[in-house]
Amino acid sequence: MYRIKINMTFLLLLTAVFLTACTGGKKSKYITIGMVDGWAEGVAMTHVAKAILDEMGYHVIIQKASTDMILASMHNEDTDLFMDVWLPNTHGTKIAKFSNLMELGTSYTEAQIGMVVPAYVTINSIEELNAHQDKFGKNIIGIEKGAGITTATDRAITDYQLQYNQLNSSTVAMLTELQNAIKEKRWIAVAAWQPHWMFGRMDLKFLEDPKNSYGDAEKIKTFARKQFKSEYPDLALFFSKVHFEDKVMAKLLAQMEDSKDKQATAQAWIKENADLVATWL
Repeated sequence: MYRIKINMTFLLLLTAVFLTACTGGKKSKYITIGMVDGWAEGVAMTHVAKAILDEMGYHVIIQKASTDMILASMHNEDTDLFMDVWLPNTHGTKIAKFSNLMELGTSYTEAQIGMVVPAYVTINSIEELNAHQDKFGKNIIGIEKGAGITTATDRAITDYQLQYNQLNSSTVAMLTELQNAIKEKRWIAVAAWQPHWMFGRMDLKFLEDPKNSYGDAEKIKTFARKQFKSEYPDLALFFSKVHFEDKVMAKLLAQMEDSKDKQATAQAWIKENADLVATWL
């Protein structure tokens, strides 16, 4: 307990010094962070960042929108930051469309997208799907149209000549269908990604992807509008240092999923992880 108090005191001192460096002791302007609602890792990281910036004296506004809308808004200098860019595959073509963006840092490595099934499903590769069309109902449950993983799943259907349709709705709808199928021990294939709390709550596996339709392991990066670094160099440095290890991310995602007040959960998290947050500052 004594150590925690010391850490929190140190953290608050760091934020005070950091705020003074960023703003010269003056009240800062609003900071806007884009977020795709339903993307667990992005929701968690964004709320943690907001909790830290709130303590620094910033007024943080979370703008919920699709990836394309967030990137376009950043390109137009209307949104400051987006913490959930997956590269090189998932969002590579999307980022390439906008020249007025810049990368600040990598918050998570070894991220993965792909086709996921419950562990009790007895196939292990996308190549085996056509032989079991009846069990899967000839459907792959996807998320929102326009998402990078949706494009990758369409590519997988073509690459493997799958006699399947991708059903697109929302991340929440996909997760609900997955949970219901597991309760009933039905076979189901979904377009999914890791890190996500679903892997801590359900026994799942990625199907092997020998044609590499979904690409290799990816990195989750934070991007900003191009002028952000010159206007807030110390804040840009902070975001360049934000990084989550696997175990830290897994625990955070579980806490956020159980939470009815994500901002309060984020505030509690930064207190529990004061040593880690201090390295970012």
